[in-house]
Amino acid sequence: MTRGRPDRILIVDDQEANVRLLRRVLAEAGYRNIASVTDPRQALDEAAAFRPDLVLLDLMMPHISGFDLLQQIRKALPPDEFLPFLVVTADQTPVCRQKALASGATDFLTKPVEVTETLLRIQNLLETRRLHQQLRRQNDLLEVRVRERTVELEQAKYEILERLALAAEFRDDDTGQHTRRVGVLSGMLAEAIGLDPSEVRVIALAAPLHDIGKIGIPDQILLKAGPLTPAEFALMKTHTRIGARILAGSRFPLLQKAEVIARFHHERWDGSGYEGLREGNIPLEGRIVAVADAFDALTHKRPYKPAWPLEQALEEIRLRSGTQFDPLLSSALVEMNLGSLENLLRATTTGAAVAPQEAPAN
Repeated sequence: MTRGRPDRILIVDDQEANVRLLRRVLAEAGYRNIASVTDPRQALDEAAAFRPDLVLLDLMMPHISGFDLLQQIRKALPPDEFLPFLVVTADQTPVCRQKALASGATDFLTKPVEVTETLLRIQNLLETRRLHQQLRRQNDLLEVRVRERTVELEQAKYEILERLALAAEFRDDDTGQHTRRVGVLSGMLAEAIGLDPSEVRVIALAAPLHDIGKIGIPDQILLKAGPLTPAEFALMKTHTRIGARILAGSRFPLLQKAEVIARFHHERWDGSGYEGLREGNIPLEGRIVAVADAFDALTHKRPYKPAWPLEQALEEIRLRSGTQFDPLLSSALVEMNLGSLENLLRATTTGAAVAPQEAPAN
């Protein structure tokens, strides 16, 4: 037989003669990593330290029976660990065999052992363990690949959503940064009012789609430098419903949130918005994006206005608290760290990467 086998074998037998016999048989077969205990009370600690690939276990021992010890060692193993137990006992009764197998023994031999049969049983049990470990490693590798693929799909989904937002945004903002800024600021506002981190993330990712409905607005209205006529403004207002229709019917929470935002981000706290909803009847995500969108529109140049200084834009948001904007969200923005807002504006104007966002309040 092949010499120098790497498998670790633990012998538990209270009879020293039996231990010596098994050690000799194993050594002659090439097994070198052998540990043994004659006091079964030491077996549990020895198994934990030695980490055997196979346990040769006697049943009739003082202090702790082989039946109890088998269950103790198995209980200490990790749930997915397969450790074979070969019972070697002088008790040849069917009841003993049945009890041992019922207790978790993998195989059963009676003393005196026949060398060839014993080695074949040991070899088969060790091969079974190796196959089990190989399968576990393959399963672990598959799980890693599944997780990696899931991450890739998630990233692809978010990239598609961002590009969908940019498709609308590029029609009146050739930098595409408006959607990013609104997404970032919406997330900052959601966090500032204490929403759960998972909710903050969904809002930040969904907010850039708020103006997707502008795809359906003619350029002569969307890009008009001067004030809109009542008829033009009525047509402009339809972008919220167009966007909601584009996003409607999804099974994904992110797109469901984006649908709500697209539909209700032009509602006003006093009920004078596009749909006439007021105060708490306006979905929270719509109220959040309304503030973020208006602030971004104020602080950046548009065809119909120059960019406002940061402090002036914050003062305007404060003045419209309780009329156009939810007072809680207005306060959250006004009380936000100025450095954070300046960094947001600086990052997006220099092209640095930020999270997705929305467009101006038309």
